[in-house]
Amino acid sequence: MSQNTELEAAVFRRLLKHLDERKDVQNIDLMNLAGFCRNCLSKWYVAAAEEQGGDVNYDEARELVYGMPYSEWKDKFQKEATPEQMAKFNQSKPK
Repeated sequence: MSQNTELEAAVFRRLLKHLDERKDVQNIDLMNLAGFCRNCLSKWYVAAAEEQGGDVNYDEARELVYGMPYSEWKDKFQKEATPEQMAKFNQSKPK
């Protein structure tokens, strides 16, 4: 593994740790501010695995990103999006 790959892996692990420490930040907030969320990271992980010839399913990737099964994270930490959050999300969608 090259030093660049090791650094990228370390940064990814730090990002996951940061998101784990900020369970108060909802996916809708991430989408509205940055255009991606934890689910996007999970999908990107699956896509990268496929590109490398690996076999990681979406549920496995979400468990890696969320640090627990998604259903458990959703029950414990996910809040209902407010009308304002949804309006902002719908406005920012590409047309």
